[in-house]
Amino acid sequence: MMISGNLVKMKVEAGNPVDYNLILGDQNLRLNEYLGKKISLSFNGQINCIACGKLIPKSFAQGYCYPCMLSSPMNSECIIRPELCRAHLGKGRDPEWEERNHLQDHSVYLALSSAVKVGVTRNTQIPTRWIDQGASAAIRFATVPNRFLAGLIEVELKKHITDKTVWQKMLKNQVDNEANLAEEKKKLSGVLNDELKAYVSDDNTVTHFDYPVLDYPEKVKSISFDKESIFEGELIGIKGQYVMLADNRVLNIRRHTGYYINFRD
Repeated sequence: MMISGNLVKMKVEAGNPVDYNLILGDQNLRLNEYLGKKISLSFNGQINCIACGKLIPKSFAQGYCYPCMLSSPMNSECIIRPELCRAHLGKGRDPEWEERNHLQDHSVYLALSSAVKVGVTRNTQIPTRWIDQGASAAIRFATVPNRFLAGLIEVELKKHITDKTVWQKMLKNQVDNEANLAEEKKKLSGVLNDELKAYVSDDNTVTHFDYPVLDYPEKVKSISFDKESIFEGELIGIKGQYVMLADNRVLNIRRHTGYYINFRD
């Protein structure tokens, strides 16, 4: 079987285990079914910008041409740093887009991917965001009406815990299993001022995730289609937005958004 198209991040659905679908253009392939089987992903040299569709020699910021990287609201600085969001002021690269996407309920969350980390996402992206980061478990910390407020809370929490996922440890399943997210939430609530503390969520449900992995690697070797045109071998696992082969090689699917890929089994 072979399918081809421009790669986008895998579609995920929470389940036991998480269900992954590889998306190539308008084609959708259930990747879980290939666990333990040989697969091949090959790059034909074509990259298209995910914003304007233009053919480009290289991509920036996970799928953009250089002009779109600078102008697209989907790549504005507040995507990485929510505290810089100006949607609540009617400002931004595209105020209408900002209103639709950033003037809506957001959650600040705690996730366990390697160590406990803090993150921000739209409520509509839960639990997708947690799965995309390869979280073993996650809990809502606060719910706020816009991205800016979520950013203010995240800034305070980053003084005490990380906002980064150590992807190598995540893929090797080196997780701090002693961490208690409910207790971490209670402790970190105490670092907020009264205004921000009012947004702390009463929902203390901890959501756990099981990923389709046959065997976690002891080490990982990340490959890029910018250096190697073919990624093939026995599929042993899928976690976060990574595909893992039996020879310790891993491929970050989201990193190659916009690349034209051929899939063969």
